[in-house]
Amino acid sequence: MNETAVKYFIIKGITDVPELQIVLFIVVLLIYLITFGGNMVILMLICMDSHLHSPMYFFLANLSIVDMASTTTSLHKILISFMTGDQTISFYGCMTQSFMAGSFTVHELFILTAMSYDRYVAICRPLNYHLVMNHRTCVLLASSCWILGFLLVSPLVGILSSFSCYSSVEIHHFLCDIVPLLNITCSDTSILNILFFIEGLFLFTVAPFLLTFVPYIFIIVAILKIQTSHGRRKAFYTCSSHLTVVILLYTLLVIQYLVPSSSSNYDSKKLYALFNMAAIPLLNPLIYSFKNKDVKAALRRRIGRKL
Repeated sequence: MNETAVKYFIIKGITDVPELQIVLFIVVLLIYLITFGGNMVILMLICMDSHLHSPMYFFLANLSIVDMASTTTSLHKILISFMTGDQTISFYGCMTQSFMAGSFTVHELFILTAMSYDRYVAICRPLNYHLVMNHRTCVLLASSCWILGFLLVSPLVGILSSFSCYSSVEIHHFLCDIVPLLNITCSDTSILNILFFIEGLFLFTVAPFLLTFVPYIFIIVAILKIQTSHGRRKAFYTCSSHLTVVILLYTLLVIQYLVPSSSSNYDSKKLYALFNMAAIPLLNPLIYSFKNKDVKAALRRRIGRKL
């Protein structure tokens, strides 16, 4: 295709194999319904049950909102394409999806960072927990996470939306994302590449990574100082769910964005991206509910009242 300005893009999707289309549609639809439903249940429990009105569950409620929004943003075009056969998306629709998908990813990273700080205070400064993690502090931390997510992604998508020259309208991905769009543009991407590298490596990865895992160094030291094995298990139990989600999320993000792309691993990276954007939000309610006594007790109370 000649270099030209475009008004729409064609999203190629997960696979071009016709035999896999129906199977993938059913799998993606089930993942979306379970993810949305599971996170909605957690959100409703936290809002309705007074026993869950604590800083940890306040951040978990924010995480559920992010997961529902992120999954809807990332997967809705796949489901629509499967049902209608229409793989096109307008230029501005593509930019909007790229902005929202990137923002929600950053939201999740920083909310997980806030949750690690909450666990640090709970384990290392338990006597001052309610004084430090008061309502004002929690609202300020959560608001900062949301604002940072939108602000950090805005320059990237702003520069990307100014590009009018593309060598192809086919996006070899299942959603509009910055990386696949960079692969098909014929505009000068040097500034965007530098900005994307700086933000992607430091602001999206290293900074939240350090802010998330450094508190765990102090947490581990504090746990090892606990005299009884029961006390150590109880302390580790309070942060094991969060640590599991964080390790899995960062591993997939490194594979998705920081490992160089090639023709041999591009399809694999699409699967990593799908797992990151679909399965991680699906695992969050499962990990935080099945491993959490408070959430299970709140669910039993709500079911008992209904019965």
